[in-house]
Amino acid sequence: MATEITEILAAARDGEPEKLGAVFAAVYPELKRMASLRTAGAPANATITTTVLVHETFLKLAGARHLPLVDRRHFFACAARAMRQILIDHARAATAGKRGSGAAALA
Repeated sequence: MATEITEILAAARDGEPEKLGAVFAAVYPELKRMASLRTAGAPANATITTTVLVHETFLKLAGARHLPLVDRRHFFACAARAMRQILIDHARAATAGKRGSGAAALA
């Protein structure tokens, strides 16, 4: 399976970006496990689920302009980094709302 993923990534790199979807489909259970580990310490009222995190990761990686994924290992490293960035952005947005994000300034 590792070589299969590497071959699909090579096809995606060589001008077939839709192949990235095939990679996600092939490794979806592993991505769910990664997302589950990343969200395990989240508060009970957290609004991001493992499924949302995996889907957001796909959108982030698929939308990247130049992402020359070399092999399975590199793919998972990029996916882990994307998950981390998504969770950070989500946390920042949540705390911005607590500080009155979008409210008119006084003065």
